[in-house]
Amino acid sequence: MELSARQQKIIDIVKDNQPVSGEKIAELVGISRATLRADLSFLTLAGILQASPKIGYTYSGTQIEPFLFDQIFKNTVKELMVSPLLIDQSTSIRDAITNLFMYNVRSIFVIDEQGLLMGTLNQKDLLRGALTTDNHQTPVAICMTRLANVLTCTPDDTLLEIANQMLQHDLEAIPVVETSNSRKIVGKITKTRILSHIIQAATNTEINR
Repeated sequence: MELSARQQKIIDIVKDNQPVSGEKIAELVGISRATLRADLSFLTLAGILQASPKIGYTYSGTQIEPFLFDQIFKNTVKELMVSPLLIDQSTSIRDAITNLFMYNVRSIFVIDEQGLLMGTLNQKDLLRGALTTDNHQTPVAICMTRLANVLTCTPDDTLLEIANQMLQHDLEAIPVVETSNSRKIVGKITKTRILSHIIQAATNTEINR
C-alpha cells in the first residue's frame, strides 16, 4: 500500500500537531476541506490515523495489512453490485410500498418509458408520500428523489470512493449506471453489501494469517 506525497504530508502534520482538526490540516496542506476529505477517509480506514469527534485526528502508528486493504477498498463496484428493483414512474405509491416489502429492499429506482433512471425511492420517501397523498392513485413520481439530487456511480468506481460518498450522504444504496450513459442502470451497490465484503475479507485474512 503506497501513500501519495500529500497523504504522507498529512501524516507528518498530524504527528506534529495532534490532536488536530480537519480544518487545520487543510489549512496547513494548502487545500480545501472538501479536497482533503478523501485522503482523510483513506488514512483513517487504513488505520494510520484515528478520528475522534470534537477532538480531531491523531496518529495511531499502525496500518492494516496491505493485502487486506487492497482486497477491501481497491475492488470495484462491479464486483459487488446486485440487480436493482425498478418500477415505472406511473406506479402508485401503494404498489411501490408493497414491492419494497415483498422484495425486502430499502430502495427502489424509478425509470421512464425508455427504461432510463428518473429518480429513487427509499422508505422515507414512500412514508412521506403515503401520509400526504392518496397513495392508491398517486404515482411515485410525486414523492421520489429526482434525478438532479440522485447520487450514482459506475461499475469501475472503487469501493473506497463509493463507501465515502454513501457515508457523507447517509445513503443505503446507490444506482450503478453505464459510464457512457448516466441514466442507464446496470445494477445497484448497497451499504450492506460493502459491509459484508469488509467483514468477509477481514475474516479470511485472519484465518489465513
